[in-house]
Amino acid sequence: MKNIRIIPTLHIKGPNVVKPVHTEALRIVGDPKELAVRYYRQGADELMYLDIVASLYQRNFDFELLKSVSEDIFIPITVGGGIRSLSDIKNALRVGADKVAINTYAVSRPEFLREAALEFGSQCIVLYIEAKKKSEGKWEVYTDGGRESTGLDAIEWAKQAVGLGVGEILLTSIDQDGTRKGYDTKLTSAIASWAPIPVIAHGGAGNAAHMEEVISKGKADAVAVSSIFHYDDCTIGSVKEYLDAKGVAIRRIPQFH
Repeated sequence: MKNIRIIPTLHIKGPNVVKPVHTEALRIVGDPKELAVRYYRQGADELMYLDIVASLYQRNFDFELLKSVSEDIFIPITVGGGIRSLSDIKNALRVGADKVAINTYAVSRPEFLREAALEFGSQCIVLYIEAKKKSEGKWEVYTDGGRESTGLDAIEWAKQAVGLGVGEILLTSIDQDGTRKGYDTKLTSAIASWAPIPVIAHGGAGNAAHMEEVISKGKADAVAVSSIFHYDDCTIGSVKEYLDAKGVAIRRIPQFH
């Protein structure tokens, strides 16, 4: 049985972690380095670090900030936002990233995913999908921080990216993002049920029950979680205890104090 990963998520805007709703940044919630260290010490399995405006504003990724955040963190870190070249990926890996999530540039040039996977290995390359529901069983891919429609069907795009060699999918529901009303389990299942690679569910976590639902019904391999951890509504430890009690196989990582 696969071990489910709990992945705290830092949405970065400038030097701050922000709380997004429907992918739109609304409120500053803290310092990225302080939050990263907190979650590492609580026993996070991995960390997600997403610059949510770099692609929108054609801004370069802030590698120095990532270096500062990652230097005391000894768990895998996935970074995304504004990645537009093999050099960007190399620089991200050099300053602390273990994986790189790519959305906007991959949509504009899908072959980049194959080039990146060949250069750095599939395990390093994550397809980042931001999807909005269009009709029952249909979701459209959006780019530029969830603002630009593409006309791409999310399920077909995921299949294409798997064929190009990506090693993981980060799947965001724009409709659920920041609402705390639960993940879009149908969207997650529509991809995770067939995908031969791990799928991370992202967008909508309000409590541990929502996580258990997207794992059991949505077939997610991991859950990305932000604001309920930022605001101390629950801890990584309490979530793992809940999931363990529900029979979910979790990774047991020691907490540091």
